[in-house]
Amino acid sequence: MTVVAEGYNAFETKKEPSGTVMYLPDPQSVVKLIQSGKLKDHILLVRGGTTTFLAPALSMGAIGVITMSGAPESHLGILSREFQIPCIMTAHLKNSESRYEVGNTDAAHFDEIIRELSGKQVTLKCSNADVGQVVL
Repeated sequence: MTVVAEGYNAFETKKEPSGTVMYLPDPQSVVKLIQSGKLKDHILLVRGGTTTFLAPALSMGAIGVITMSGAPESHLGILSREFQIPCIMTAHLKNSESRYEVGNTDAAHFDEIIRELSGKQVTLKCSNADVGQVVL
């Protein structure tokens, strides 16, 4: 098992969901995934913690979420706790120096994470109160 990314843990849980990472950039992609009937096959990757368009997926059985910005106190962090869906926030790649900085992060940071994680089979480890891990 290789830790490929880490971030803030939205809440401590022993759940360890596994699935294929799918980047969801907009509401249409969320609807399409829900309609496909394959929601539970995927760990959802979104850009930020204020991504409210993900709410329908959470209420319909999403198994895990990774955000590239945002904090456990954000809207998505609160919803993930409410629905008890493991969520790693402001994830960064272990093999990269790039880190999210509020107001000072360009698209290349997000593109690198999307490129590295999309389509990979991962497990979320969220048993540590502070740090969540994305494991290959």
